[in-house]
Parts: sequence; C-alpha cells; structure tokens
Amino acid sequence: MASGRAVSSAVRSAATIRSATWGHAASGQRCAAAAVLPASRAFTTAVLTRVSAASPTASRRGALPPPSSSAARWYSADPSPTKLWSFDEIQKQLQTNEDKNVVFVDVREPVELRETGKIPGAINMPMTTAVQSLHVPEDEFEEMHGYPRPGKDKTLVFYCKAGIRAKSAAGLALHAGWTSVGEYRGSWLDWAEHNGPVEKVSGGK
Repeated sequence: MASGRAVSSAVRSAATIRSATWGHAASGQRCAAAAVLPASRAFTTAVLTRVSAASPTASRRGALPPPSSSAARWYSADPSPTKLWSFDEIQKQLQTNEDKNVVFVDVREPVELRETGKIPGAINMPMTTAVQSLHVPEDEFEEMHGYPRPGKDKTLVFYCKAGIRAKSAAGLALHAGWTSVGEYRGSWLDWAEHNGPVEKVSGGK
C-alpha cells in the first residue's frame, strides 16, 4: 500500500511539472507574439504609407493642374486686345502727328480737366456718359459734346487720372464697334510726372 501511494504521488508530481512547463512555454509564446505583433503592424503601416505616397492614383487625386494659357485666352472677356501706350509714344505722336487717325480721349469729368488741363488736342468724353456717347446717333453725340464723334476708322486712345476709367472706356469702345483702341495706363498721373505738355481747359468741353 505504501508503495502504491508513493507511485501515485510521483505521477501527480510529474503531471504538475509538465503542466507548469507547458504553461510557461505557452506564456512565453504569447509574450513573444505580443512583442512581435506591434513591430509587424508598424512595418506594414510604414510600407503602406510609402506605397500610397508613391502611387500614381494618389497623385491623380491631388489638386488639378492650372489651366493652360491658351484656355485663359479663349475665355478672355475682351473681344480683341487694346494697345497700351506709353508717355514717349504719346509725346511722339503729338510732335509728329505720324498717325493722323489717332484721337486721344480724356474720360475724366469736365471739372477735372478745368483743374489740371488735358493732353493737347484730346477730346473730352466723360466716363459717366461713355455708354450713351458711343451708341447714340452722331448728331446726338455732337449735341451732347459740341464736336463730331470720331469715326470707327479712327484709333481711340483713352486716358483718365490713373488708368482705371480708361480701361473701362476702351472695353466699351471695342464692344461698340471700334476696332483700333488704345489705353494710356499711366494716364494723367504719369503725364504730369513726366512734365508732359498741358492744354488749359476753361469751359466744360
């Protein structure tokens, strides 16, 4: 009997040792798996990030390229471009009258012309009346301004104080049918800065 109990006790001890050993082994495997898993995920994330950054599909989903210059020109609001005149070109035209079709048009208000004068020979067509002036019959234009309206075969060169009203008037003239239109972008401020010749204005025209 004592011998049987000893054998049974030895068997239980061996089973306990095996169970503990397996438990430690399994625990070690789980720990190893837990240690490996984050590194594996980190590696996968890094690889996916690099692939996504280099993917042509990602590039195609980015911002669209800017429109070409030809497309911008195609959708331009102006029916045709205007010539930009400089101080030297205007002064040369005044001195030589090289192009007899050129007419300088001051679109400032009459009170502005009386205060500063105007470019010699320029006609005054205030911007506030420009739309009407460019479309009314010629006899009505002459009644409004006191001089004949330049024909559509003439080159109209517009100026104002700083170039803003001149640009608008040039666009109106193009739409009204004049095909040769220019702008003096520097306008009166540039003319005065360069000490250009001045014609005094005493009346309202």
